[in-house]
Order: sequence, then C-alpha cells, then structure tokens
Amino acid sequence: MQKVTFKNGDTMPILGLGTWKSKPGEVRQAVYWALEAGYRHIDCAAIYGNEKEVGEGLADAIADKIVTRSEVFITSKLWNDSHRLEDVGPALDKTLQDLGLDHLDLYLIHWPIAFKHGVGFATLREEFFTYKDVPLTQTWSAMQEQKALGKTKHIGVSNFNSRKLQELLDMGGESPEMNQIEMHPFLPQDKLVQFSRENHILLTAYSPLGSPDSRAEKHKNDPKLLSNPVVKEIAKKHGVSEGQVLIAWSIARNIVVIPKSVNQSRITENLKAADIKLDDHDMMELKDIGISHRFVDGTFFTQGSSPYNLSDLWE
Repeated sequence: MQKVTFKNGDTMPILGLGTWKSKPGEVRQAVYWALEAGYRHIDCAAIYGNEKEVGEGLADAIADKIVTRSEVFITSKLWNDSHRLEDVGPALDKTLQDLGLDHLDLYLIHWPIAFKHGVGFATLREEFFTYKDVPLTQTWSAMQEQKALGKTKHIGVSNFNSRKLQELLDMGGESPEMNQIEMHPFLPQDKLVQFSRENHILLTAYSPLGSPDSRAEKHKNDPKLLSNPVVKEIAKKHGVSEGQVLIAWSIARNIVVIPKSVNQSRITENLKAADIKLDDHDMMELKDIGISHRFVDGTFFTQGSSPYNLSDLWE
C-alpha cells in the first residue's frame, strides 16, 4: 500500500481505519477484522470513548499472529480538557494504558479549543479556557516533551487552520508533522493543502464519505456525497462503489484517509480503494463538483457563551 513519509524517514500507511462513532461492543471486532484484512493503520482518540476496545482488538490480532505491534501505525488525540502543560502527559498516559501500548506512532492535538480539566464537553463560559489562559504554544511545548520522552514517535494537530499552524511554526522547535482535517470533494481544502505542503506538514482526511450523522436534525437536508451524480458516474466507470471513489480521491492527492466502518465487508471494500487509480478526468470532474459543504461545522464549540469563534477553527 502507498505510504506517506515523515521528515525522519518513518512511513505511515495512506489508508487507515477510523474509529470515531464506532460503538463499544463493535470496535474491538472492527479493529480485528481490519488488521486481518490488511490494514496497518488505526486512528483513535480519547474522546471517542472506545480506546480500551481498540486496544483489545489490536491485542487479539497480535495474539493470533496476524500482526506485530511494530507493523501497525497507531494515532490518537489529546482532548480539549488536557491542554495545560501539566495535563498533556497524564492524558497521553491514559490513552497508552487504554490501548495497552508503551508508545503511539502519532499524537495529535484534537482541536485548537481548550476546556477546564475534567470537562468532557464545555457548554458554560466558566468551563472553557481562553487562548490567554492556555496558549496553543503551551500545549505544543508539552506535546514536544512527550515526544522527547519516547511516548509518541510523531506529533501533530487536528482541525487547525493555517493561522493556528503558523503560530506553532513561529515557535521554532519542532513543527507539527500532521494536520487531520475534514476533507472530501465538497471540502477539498485547497488553501490549507497548499500551506501544509509548503511547510512540510502531512495531511489526513477525516469524514471522507461525509458525516451527516454528526449534525443535528435541522441539517438533515445536507448534500449527500455518496449519492452525488458525479461520484456515482465515476464509480460506474471504474466498476467500484461510491465510497471507494471518495477514498481513492484522497489517496490520489497523497493525503492519508481514515474511513470508519464496523461492517466487515465494508472494511474490506474500503481497503481495496487503495488499488483504484482515478485519472485526470475523474479528478477534474470531482474538482468541479459544484458543491461546497462542511459536515463537521464546529458550531458545537462556538455557540452560547463560548469564548471561541468559527474563525478560530476554519480558514
């Protein structure tokens, strides 16, 4: 499978299994099936509430000699309530304990938004920290410390726009090695892709098939990627599924992609998308799809008495 390469020469499989919204009771088996099918990259996060089961699925596969630990690339993410210097290490320790690992391959700051410690999801003003209280630079310093301690091989961010990335780049020291963002033909993120490439930051696309279920009922009329006529036409041309086309689109751009599934046949189907070669015409058709839409819009962090604005998140 195609891989992307970090500055130090380490590699990361371009296609991984996403575990967001994979329910406890499902994700252990999904991780096992994925590794059995040939996945060698699993994407996790503390806030998903399922890292213990992800770890069990990995342990099962190792016990059955399907994989060794060194063959699997594991990513996790720091939740918003652990941005202070003293909270980053314990948060990573908890993730490692839940996953049953002694190190991660990649650790990301999940959002450029800070909550008070112990707050799962802030809604009241007093539950938030501001950038003045806890600057992103403080969190990034702590991430660099964790890497130096050997608890993660690589560090990066998620949901950061170019301004927030620049803030970390301006610190000197280590640059973010990865930015994980929503990306699909309705949201190609061209400006951020260009900025990241100029600054040697790799990219991972989440919600590559769209994520309408992450939005409230009032968003039930969101455009559907999987039933878009352009996507359907390209799928028919190649004799593949619409989902496979959307995964292949990210791979064609040399961007890591992490489709989520707990269905065994879909997990296998998604992996086969790595073999699909979209041609220039396909890519142009998808570029000219004519719809612009962000599914995970971030308003859950900016409404009410939150000190944050959408400009803190998006380009």
